[in-house]
Amino acid sequence: MNLKEIHYGIEIETVKRTREQIAWAIHSVVGGTVRHVGIPSSYDPWEVEDLRGRVWKVVGDASLTSVPAHLRAEVVSPVLGYDDIPQLQEVVRAIRRAGGKINSQCGIHIHIDAAPFDGRHLGNLAKIIYKQEPLILHALGISRDRLNRYTRPVSDELIQRIEQHRPRTKDQLNRIWYGYHNRQPQHYDSSRYHGVNLHNVWYRGTVEFRWFEATLHAGRIKAYLQFCLAVAAKALNGRAASSRKRDFDPQSAKYDFRVFLLHLGLIGDEFKTARKHLMANMPGDAAFKNGRPKPENVLPDETETTTLTNEAGQVPGLTV
Repeated sequence: MNLKEIHYGIEIETVKRTREQIAWAIHSVVGGTVRHVGIPSSYDPWEVEDLRGRVWKVVGDASLTSVPAHLRAEVVSPVLGYDDIPQLQEVVRAIRRAGGKINSQCGIHIHIDAAPFDGRHLGNLAKIIYKQEPLILHALGISRDRLNRYTRPVSDELIQRIEQHRPRTKDQLNRIWYGYHNRQPQHYDSSRYHGVNLHNVWYRGTVEFRWFEATLHAGRIKAYLQFCLAVAAKALNGRAASSRKRDFDPQSAKYDFRVFLLHLGLIGDEFKTARKHLMANMPGDAAFKNGRPKPENVLPDETETTTLTNEAGQVPGLTV
């Protein structure tokens, strides 16, 4: 399955503007109608029904305690496709122009449609993330507080149970995830607070990626979406996945993560910006696993020229 065929949704938490103001900012891009749903829901939602009949929601979020309740706004997109990314980026820019802000309490959650997944695919997904998680967590710059409270890593125990039982169906994986057959998952089940939240598969029909610190940078949000879609496609298309956990080596981290992104299919000019954003936090050199070699027997005034040539992209391995 191609990553461009997978449906997704996104939640973006913002502060400093009312839900009404954020709703009208969304409307400025997608058109349609704006309405205040309001009470009895404690989320006090506003809705924007766009010109295609899809509903964008703007709801309250009790976790954003650093600002008054009326200035907490979480944007919940409708189900979107790959071709909707440019419009989503315009929505993000409109929110920023309207004065929407983020702070350290805000986050982004990306939901991938779980319909194409069976137990084996979900097991593949968990193992892919488990193996690469040291790189992923560093690349995304996740705060220690978020990691400990809301985006816990994939556990050793989960991977051991997946390897032992080899689930083929979602029901079989359900027993592995919860430790019993959970036929009626509840919204606030404690297992949801993982970077990759499989609880949502049975509660809402999506795989939820909860890692992301909030941003209103449209390019970064596109990169996050492409990354999640690529990981999902890899899990769906692979017959099996290795669960041998990778060590984090600061010297080779940027190279290792670049190789991982290329293995996910994020290759070529289309994904150049995604690779740039995703690798920005990584130490090391993207082209050399053991660091860029130092030129030997080169006069001092020639060293600078060599470095400039390398940075211009003329070193093997820099073009992808």
